[in-house]
Amino acid sequence: MAQGPDEPIPGVDLDRPSVARVYDWYLGGTANWAIDREFGKMVLSAFPAGMYCARANRAFLHRAVRHLVRLGVRQFVDIGSGVPTMGNVHQIADEVAPDSCVVYIDREPVAVAHSRILLERHGDPERHAVIQGDLREPDELWQSVADTGVVDPGQPLALLVTAVLHIQQPGPDGRDLGPQAVARYREMLPPGSYMVLSQLTHEGLPEDIARQLHTVIQLYDTNVSKHVLRSSAEIRALFGDFELLDPGVTWTAAWHPEESGPNTPVVDFADPSEAAMLAGVARKR
Repeated sequence: MAQGPDEPIPGVDLDRPSVARVYDWYLGGTANWAIDREFGKMVLSAFPAGMYCARANRAFLHRAVRHLVRLGVRQFVDIGSGVPTMGNVHQIADEVAPDSCVVYIDREPVAVAHSRILLERHGDPERHAVIQGDLREPDELWQSVADTGVVDPGQPLALLVTAVLHIQQPGPDGRDLGPQAVARYREMLPPGSYMVLSQLTHEGLPEDIARQLHTVIQLYDTNVSKHVLRSSAEIRALFGDFELLDPGVTWTAAWHPEESGPNTPVVDFADPSEAAMLAGVARKR
């Protein structure tokens, strides 16, 4: 049984751990079941810093949203938003600009269900929405975003794709469709829009972190879903010809630390590379 819900949500597979639910557990959330917590504990026994890496990514998301709101962004589309926990995009944006609009998207039933509950209790249906969708289907997903009426995809917005693309997005032939899908989203975004992205890397890590991460990826590949780690050059390529904001592609823990807010998770690393995840924000000219 989950720590929060009394009964499993229809469509939730409790025969194996879920990426979204395990990540929720790392962040201190309650939308996870025993199978997710047991797997999470297995991960942390092999990779003790794993929970802090997840929280450093969440802190990056907070800072990126606050930064973009200060730049005038009022529309956000969060693909792979996961289970709502530790401050959601609309909550962070509303701290700075109460007129911000957000559409959350995930393909995990539990993430969508809990997001809907959160928005029913603490959201504004005219400014916030959640839909079930698949990153690998850009055109269908973008139409669903437009159908919500919450954001106008024809006007500048921020597309958030954080901690998603290191999870393999297989096509019918097993080939990872992540980069191809991101390229299509870049095409559809109107000029003046931004893309916020983070993903695990195998490059530039401390030796012990690299060794532990390798073990963890094997655990995920065997028990949950296959992962794809990318180099810094490959992650930069995901931004295409968008103009990267300073400081470019860097560790999640090192991206604009001054943008932290009162609800931003605090994670201290002796070396930012211990975060194991690279991130960046770029603007479409």
